[in-house]
Amino acid sequence: MSPRQHEIAERVAEANAEFYQAIETGDIDLMRRVWAEEDQAPDLVCVNPGWPLLRGRAEILRAWSLIMANVPYIQYVLTETHIGVNGDIAMVTCGENVLTAEDDSPGFVAGGQVVTTNLFIRTAQGWRLWSHHASPVLLEEDDEDEE
Repeated sequence: MSPRQHEIAERVAEANAEFYQAIETGDIDLMRRVWAEEDQAPDLVCVNPGWPLLRGRAEILRAWSLIMANVPYIQYVLTETHIGVNGDIAMVTCGENVLTAEDDSPGFVAGGQVVTTNLFIRTAQGWRLWSHHASPVLLEEDDEDEE
């Protein structure tokens, strides 16, 4: 990888990290900055596990506002992150290991694994999210649990 390619991949990684930071901190203003504008990337889409497909910036940001307002705690540990760039388009694939508190009970944390594809487009403001698609991973039970 050339120094220029490495620099571009770092910028894409930063944009991807900002997306997760916005969710973890409940920062809707940061989430607005993360997503591209409609004129920069037509047909913005977002798919979260268990949700219908969200289309368009307004619908996507409304859904994220709802999620962030109703989840008291969420943390992502990303694994197997891979970044591919072709011109003004970048794709980030990764595993999301999610820890979340689903109510206000102290110490109550649920976890899950999700595989994700995030597409970014290069704009005058930097790399912006065009599409987020997250799909749950079904975990296999241990053989002992089946007996």
